[in-house]
Amino acid sequence: MRKMSQKTKFRVTFLTIVFIISIVVFVSTTISYVSQIIKNNNEIKDLNTVFNEKLAEDENLKDEINRLQDPEYMAKYAREKYLYSKNGEIIIKIEE
Repeated sequence: MRKMSQKTKFRVTFLTIVFIISIVVFVSTTISYVSQIIKNNNEIKDLNTVFNEKLAEDENLKDEINRLQDPEYMAKYAREKYLYSKNGEIIIKIEE
């Protein structure tokens, strides 16, 4: 086997160190990106859940608006919510 010169040893050592540093930087960057992707996916799931809840709430409010257009429902709602009464009715409020 041939002996390596000082210059060649230095080059091999230098290139090995550069290669190892490059691998470490690549792996750490990749791990960082993967963790950010996972975090973003979890946030997307949470936001989709909130969005679906808001859509359901919107539908409920639209239904309530449609029901409040009905005079009979509106009168019943006012009697229950605000303790209004018809002529001759007596209201007794029972606390739960």
